[in-house]
Amino acid sequence: MATLSKVLITGASSGIGAVYAERFARRGHDLVLVARDKARLDALATQLHEKHKVDVDVLQADLTQSADLSALETRLRDDAGIGILINNAGMAQSGGFTQQTGDAIERLIALNTTALTRLAAAVAPRFVQAGQGSIVNIGSVVGLAPELGMTVYGATKAFVLFLSQGLNVELSSKGVYVQAVLPAATRTEIWERAGMDINALPEVMDVEELVDAALVGFDRREQVTIPPLHVANRWDALEGARLGLMSDIRQAHAAERYRPQA
Repeated sequence: MATLSKVLITGASSGIGAVYAERFARRGHDLVLVARDKARLDALATQLHEKHKVDVDVLQADLTQSADLSALETRLRDDAGIGILINNAGMAQSGGFTQQTGDAIERLIALNTTALTRLAAAVAPRFVQAGQGSIVNIGSVVGLAPELGMTVYGATKAFVLFLSQGLNVELSSKGVYVQAVLPAATRTEIWERAGMDINALPEVMDVEELVDAALVGFDRREQVTIPPLHVANRWDALEGARLGLMSDIRQAHAAERYRPQA
C-alpha cells in the first residue's frame, strides 16, 4: 500500500485551515500544521492524532516575519514527505482604501501574496523533480469583484488566482497539480479580526461545507474551484470571453478607435 503524502497547512489553527486538517487526517494523511497560535495548534494536533491515528507536527510561525517564513521554506524544500501544500493563511481588509495605513497594506500583501508565493516557490522544484505534488491556494471571489470595495484585499486575491493559473500552465505537464479555491463569505474568524460583523452579511457559508466542496474539486483535479457558484458554465463563459479577448489583441498596431483623427 502506497504511503500517503504529508499535508502542510498554513493558517491551520482555526477556520478553513483547521477543517482542511481534519479532513486530510480523516483520509489518513500525516500533517504539518502552521499558525501563530501554538496553543490552539497543539490542541488540534492532539485531537487529530487521537481520533485519526495520524502524526501531526506543529510549527508556530508568523508568515509576515522574514525569519519564520524562511524557516518554513526550508521545511518545504527539505521534507520529502510533504506532497500537498495548502496555502490558506490570510487576512481580510477593514475599511476602504483611503482608510488603510501603509503598515496595514504592507502586512496584508505580505501575508496574502508574498508568503503564499514564496511557499509555493519553495516546494515546486521538489515536486517537479518528483513528478508529483499538489499546491492549493485559497483565494476569494472578491478577487473577481472590484465593485465590492475591498480593494487591497481583492487585489491580493486576484493575484492568487492569476498565480495559480500561471503555475498550472508551467507545472501541470510536470506532474504538479495547482488548485485555486475561491470562497465567498465563509463563517470564519477572519471577519472578526478585521473588525467586521459576519452576521451583517446576507448569506454566509459554513466552513465545513466550503472545505468539503473544495475537496470535491481537488479530487476532480479542477484548476479553479468556486464552491458557491451554482451555474458552472458562468466560469466557462468568463474564460471563453477572456480567451476571445486575447485572440483579438494584435500588438503591431493600435486599434482603429485609438488612432488619431486626421
